[in-house]
Amino acid sequence: MFAILQKEINSFLNSMIAYIVIGVFLVAIGLFMWVFPDTSVLEYGYADMQTLFSMAPWVFLFLIPAITMRSFSEEKKAGTMELLLTKPLTDLQLILGKYFACLLLALLALVPTLLYYYSVYALGNPVGNIDSAAVTGSYIGLIFLAAIFTAIGIFASAITENQIIAFILAVFLCFLIYNGLDYIASVDVWGNISYIISYLGIAFHYNALSKGLIDSRDILYFLSVIVLMVLGTKLVLESRKW
Repeated sequence: MFAILQKEINSFLNSMIAYIVIGVFLVAIGLFMWVFPDTSVLEYGYADMQTLFSMAPWVFLFLIPAITMRSFSEEKKAGTMELLLTKPLTDLQLILGKYFACLLLALLALVPTLLYYYSVYALGNPVGNIDSAAVTGSYIGLIFLAAIFTAIGIFASAITENQIIAFILAVFLCFLIYNGLDYIASVDVWGNISYIISYLGIAFHYNALSKGLIDSRDILYFLSVIVLMVLGTKLVLESRKW
């Protein structure tokens, strides 16, 4: 698994993908936080980072599928997938190696945003007038969100050898499970079931963590979806052997 992880990370760093992803993420979030009047912290007048944590999921919605779309699709198109499957690796080790490489790249984009936290912390009146517990919970939520989006992206990439299709499918699935279920639940036909449908969406649990409340049920939800997507990817790979 670690050999695959190292290979994928080297592949990312030796191409422009890593730098473009991190650059686009930081520029987009920076514009929303500091430049655009409707969302700027400077215009808002309150020392918080709600702009970052409300906009980052939507940026991740496109950036993470862009990272994961090549994971298995490129191997299939290049004809190296069969070679990988014959190596002394289990399917799960292969999947996890690619999964953690993509996830590390996504999380690397979050590290520079700590400068935004420091800036808001220093600009507070008095200095430090920011809800650090809520910020910590929101960062934990973003990490889990990136982990789920990565798992979905890996699954989508395993289905097809076309990277564009893998990207579109991953974006659709990420949107559906992040916010789409909330839209479905809002339709006035479900009655009491609407709460259950909403509960199955990522936004419900992400918003709970953003309040600084670390609930084991939310953590279990994120881990369950990740495991489900990884197992789904494993089934797809196993089906190619028959």
